[in-house]
Amino acid sequence: MPQWQDRAQLLQNVGTIAKQILDPIAIDKGYYPVKEMGELAKLGAFAAHLSSQGSSFDTAIASTAKIAQVCGTTGFLSWCHQVMGFYLDQSENNWLKDHILPNHALGNSFGGTALSNPMKTWANIESMILRGKKVDGGYRVSGTLPWISHIAPNQYCGAVATVENAGATPFDVFFLLSFDDELKGQWKLNPCPTFSGMEGSSTWQIELNDYFVPTDKIIADPAKPFIERIRAAFVLMQLGIGIGIIEGAIEDIRAVESQLGHVNQFLEYQADGLQLALDGAIARTHQLAQTPFEPSKDYLLDVLDLRIQGAKLSLHATQAAMLHQGARGYLMTANPQRRLREAQFVAIVTPAIKHLRFLSHQLMTEVMPK
Repeated sequence: MPQWQDRAQLLQNVGTIAKQILDPIAIDKGYYPVKEMGELAKLGAFAAHLSSQGSSFDTAIASTAKIAQVCGTTGFLSWCHQVMGFYLDQSENNWLKDHILPNHALGNSFGGTALSNPMKTWANIESMILRGKKVDGGYRVSGTLPWISHIAPNQYCGAVATVENAGATPFDVFFLLSFDDELKGQWKLNPCPTFSGMEGSSTWQIELNDYFVPTDKIIADPAKPFIERIRAAFVLMQLGIGIGIIEGAIEDIRAVESQLGHVNQFLEYQADGLQLALDGAIARTHQLAQTPFEPSKDYLLDVLDLRIQGAKLSLHATQAAMLHQGARGYLMTANPQRRLREAQFVAIVTPAIKHLRFLSHQLMTEVMPK
């Protein structure tokens, strides 16, 4: 895998190319930008957090922010792609590292993450959907997962199933779920109801029918200790999506300042105040990104709180941009109306604000004296 340039040059290149290739098509209505993501991948946009690149989670988050500043959908896909690479990078399975990860990092292949249901299961919000059984050479998995993004035929994602063999204690296995032609009949991608936005994220319902998972596609077995180790980084990396959307909203506010500043001065949220709040969030993100595998509950609580604050600031900033731009921002071709929906997605995507608060409450109850 190639070594990419230093942080400043990488971020400058990602920001420049993202503006060139995404701004004309800022995605909202069904175009899945894998071609554009391939171009960004060749710059190193999705690899800075990998071990071979120095494990710079801060740079990976900033790279996603550069992309989301132009297009929130592609920013979300950036996070999906980064965390899929993260799973492969942290796995003890050398076959995955040697055969899948290099092409994934370079954007020669694509894949997302199907961890919404497992994350909610381990937080006691819902039950595990995928069920598996041990067979010769691997596992057989069945079940139907809704709302899985950055997937398509001949792509893949990371998924978790509960294995229940007779007479044995159930356990969870984390595996690479490949949508390969030779396995057709064992998997099916069903269309989801139409989103109000983010319709370029290639989001599908996954239906598995006795799907065979060979041992060389196991990411972690058992899954839960692996996920617990990477959970904070998984959540922290989402900050890049919100940061980019907020930066775009501040740009939208400043874009009309010369024409409408005399009346916009009476609005509650102004560009300078939003920028100050964003700078604080970026500084805190940078700090937390230095220790992404910190196992303490206090660290995880800090990450969860920052993720909540980032979602809330995304909502405030995008609504402010709409109010500042007025009718021109309400046009279907305008950035502010699109960013409103992008920010709402940040607030509801797993982990959603309510999920984050639920998990924070659980952790605080555990650490507080009774």
